[in-house]
Amino acid sequence: MKVVFAGTPDFAALALQALHEAGFEIPLVLTQPDRPAGRGMQLHASSVKQYAQKHGIEVLQPLSLRQDSADPQRAAEAKAAHERLLATDYDVMVVAAYGLILPRSTLAIKPCINIHGSLLPRWRGAAPIHRAIEAGDDETGVTIMQMEEGLDTGAMLGVERVTIEARDNTGTLHDKLAALGAKMIVATLRKMEQGPLEAVPQPEAGVTYAAKIGKDEAALDFSLSALELGLKIRAFNPFPGATVRVGGTTIKLWSAEVLEADSAEPPGEVVAADAQHGIIVACGAGSLRLTELQKPGGKRLPAAEFIKGFPIDGAVFV
Repeated sequence: MKVVFAGTPDFAALALQALHEAGFEIPLVLTQPDRPAGRGMQLHASSVKQYAQKHGIEVLQPLSLRQDSADPQRAAEAKAAHERLLATDYDVMVVAAYGLILPRSTLAIKPCINIHGSLLPRWRGAAPIHRAIEAGDDETGVTIMQMEEGLDTGAMLGVERVTIEARDNTGTLHDKLAALGAKMIVATLRKMEQGPLEAVPQPEAGVTYAAKIGKDEAALDFSLSALELGLKIRAFNPFPGATVRVGGTTIKLWSAEVLEADSAEPPGEVVAADAQHGIIVACGAGSLRLTELQKPGGKRLPAAEFIKGFPIDGAVFV
């Protein structure tokens, strides 16, 4: 079976690697254009592009696949990409975290299958892993689905579940789901080689949308409960990183423990900051024990090490 692959970040690169190592012929890879990254803001190739180039696979990086784009450059690149797909001998397109919308013209060329990091129809959209943790879900998983024009609305070809552990953050859960998705897509294509697969329509009940994570969500509001704040800290690790301001300095919070006991102090006030208790902050309900923090320009540090260089006893987080 010949596979055109479309994807961009690490989540997708692991699936591409699995397909390549399983022996599927991959004549073409689509990925997002190189983006500025790092302190020098130099152009950086996506994880998918890096893997493809390392293994001699042709790469296309159109700005868009929509030929009706009002931007002439985007429209021209979309037309060129469409013509390249038409000229490519392939059986199926596999899509994983590509980041571009596939228009009807692309979907109509060959079957398109998506690897989605949630239990559809829950958490359709751009940030299913973040939102599952933020919402306090007990489980999530990977859905392999047929692609159609709707946002993650296609019929399901396979579903596997994963428990969200109490210490999971977006980074650790991402890695679990990426590995699972890679395994599932290989198994799905192997079955497709034997004949048509059963496609199960998504349930109409339980639809939720996972909006893209914005940097403006990083700032924490300590009038919320400790439980809500603890979930946000886990959900925003590693991106964008939950933040608070202390005396005009922005600090990132990377991990915390939820304490159920309410504090007599107002929300945001540091109740304790010492080697014995760690850093405990009052919340709208309950308290948070902060366990890993980072000041600007510094490294992530355990609380006991952090307070040696950044005293915050009696401070207020805003």
